[in-house]
Amino acid sequence: MARESLQRIDTSLTLRNQLLPYCRLKAGEVWEDPLSGHRVGVLDATREDQVRLLMKGEVSVLGIHDPPYNISVGNRSSPRLFQTDLEAYLSFSRAWVQVALQYLAQDASFYVFLGADQDAGFQPLPDFMILMRSFPELRSRSFITLRNQRGYGTQKNWMSVRQELLYYIKGNPPFQVQYTDIPKILRGYYKEINGVRKENLERGKSPNIRPGNVWVDIQQVFYRMEENVSGAYAQKPLKAIRRIIEASSRPGDLVTDYFAHAGTTLLACEMLGRRCYTLDIDPVFAELTLRRLEHFRKTGKTGWQTASPFPELEDHLLPS
Repeated sequence: MARESLQRIDTSLTLRNQLLPYCRLKAGEVWEDPLSGHRVGVLDATREDQVRLLMKGEVSVLGIHDPPYNISVGNRSSPRLFQTDLEAYLSFSRAWVQVALQYLAQDASFYVFLGADQDAGFQPLPDFMILMRSFPELRSRSFITLRNQRGYGTQKNWMSVRQELLYYIKGNPPFQVQYTDIPKILRGYYKEINGVRKENLERGKSPNIRPGNVWVDIQQVFYRMEENVSGAYAQKPLKAIRRIIEASSRPGDLVTDYFAHAGTTLLACEMLGRRCYTLDIDPVFAELTLRRLEHFRKTGKTGWQTASPFPELEDHLLPS
């Protein structure tokens, strides 16, 4: 059976230490892309003085953020996707959001992926949502659910297949309506438009349905997909990030992501003609982000599927 060539980087200190010598960026350093103008930094999202090194006075029209969820990921504890007490997690969340808002344009969109621990009162999702009310410059717009195809908890509970995405806006940013690949199939639902009574399939600008706030057409990333990045357990689907970027920015705009992980936001920006400034506190994930961009430019592929992003290390990996 095919499997990923790297185990989860976030749960293996041994593997992470083996990868560190192959990382080009050290803490506090920023790489600038001479081709498309992207930037990648090994920086702390909670520290304004470090984020300033990435932004250099610029502001973005779109922030897409996937912070640690403060929950056990994939039924395993994760020191790199840390789990701490709720008060400390909310303090961390307040700090990075405050910094992020300083570098958002007057009219901008702000997306946050977040999880809910169903075995711990669904924290931190509701607590984070309440926290976000303390930022008056932001207005809540939508609570989006991505419906994964795989899940867990089927024996004594409902299968957990949700991925939550919160959407806020600052000012009056642009929004471009998106459509899925799913065709309209239901007839009926008549509505009068400009004096003409139209049936459901006649209405709208596309023969396909809009994604709405429940996205059922996006596959969770796993090893059989080209975009898979071995070792990056929490990577987000490229299709989801592309949808956000196309809806909430225009070609040439600057997009930020303060938790780079597998580099999906930067890759989507490269494909869609946007600039991306992204950072990660861990040099290994910053290196993954750089390698994914380079791999795409060299091969046209969006990931490695089951192959390793660190082929130079394959013969020297030690058991963790």
